[in-house]
Amino acid sequence: MNLQSMNLAWIVVHDIKKAIKFYTETVGLKLMEFDEKHGWAELEGNAGGARIGIAQKQPNSEDGVEPGQNAVVMFTVRSLDQALADLTKKGAQLVGKVQEVPGHVKMQTVFDTDGNRFQLVEVIAHSCAHC
Repeated sequence: MNLQSMNLAWIVVHDIKKAIKFYTETVGLKLMEFDEKHGWAELEGNAGGARIGIAQKQPNSEDGVEPGQNAVVMFTVRSLDQALADLTKKGAQLVGKVQEVPGHVKMQTVFDTDGNRFQLVEVIAHSCAHC
């Protein structure tokens, strides 16, 4: 296997329109694609890059993926403190406390409206050995 990159992570939600509203208005992502007929949307940040896919829960789905049981998506922010202030003002629910890897990153887990977790991360220092 020769993986090239991570371009999209997806979650399942009960109400795709409610989820789109949360991820655009509360988190600040841009809606890039929305196919209501197939229950699918894709959003991304202002700088582009990887996208989050949002799938409408389908009755009798064979994949067994339920809202709130999906992968944790991580969004990079310039200032974690400012991002958290903005999110909490808009009613987002934080999970636990800010975690910090000293000299590297600060992270905070947040619930969306369906109980899916996502994290915000502020990079304190870039540690890429090949850059």
